[in-house]
Amino acid sequence: MSDRITALIDRIQALEDELETEFEQKHAALNLRIEHGRAVFDKEVERQQAALRTGLLKYVTGSRPLIVLTSPVIYGVVIPFVLLDLCVTLYQLICFPVYGIAKVRRKDHIVFDRHHLHYLNWLEKLNCAYCSYGNGLLSYACEIASRTEQYWCPIKHARRIANTHRHYRQFAEYGDAEGYRNLVDALDKRLKNLR
Repeated sequence: MSDRITALIDRIQALEDELETEFEQKHAALNLRIEHGRAVFDKEVERQQAALRTGLLKYVTGSRPLIVLTSPVIYGVVIPFVLLDLCVTLYQLICFPVYGIAKVRRKDHIVFDRHHLHYLNWLEKLNCAYCSYGNGLLSYACEIASRTEQYWCPIKHARRIANTHRHYRQFAEYGDAEGYRNLVDALDKRLKNLR
């Protein structure tokens, strides 16, 4: 990888760190803190949030009929989600030790914490839990797939792709045979040390 590309990657990382600091400042402004891994608000903030909760009846009757009618389709996807969850979890449990790849921690991707928000009614909390599971699961599966790709084929595509995973920037350039051969061992070592 060229020095210029490495410098750009470092700048991107610095910007991501700066963005995370901004998010932390927003949390502080909302009187949000993390205690024992759980988000906690002051009691007064919780009371203010609860006052903004939309009642269940008003929430449901205020929804467009087509939204209500499509909800079984949305929630029906839970079946393939659970199957995907089972498959990728078994895959990494069986294969990653053989390849020497560090396992992906499921809890780093699938997070359920929105049900603690006092301004959500129980149906909104259910919707949030479903979205947390679906998006977290896809992130978990993507990380497992990306580590597999880094192990077996760490080569960038010739065309630009819409979304790349966090390991992709380290891959060898398309068509750079010498770079690929030099990179494989280094990337294998990184996979063993991932958290």
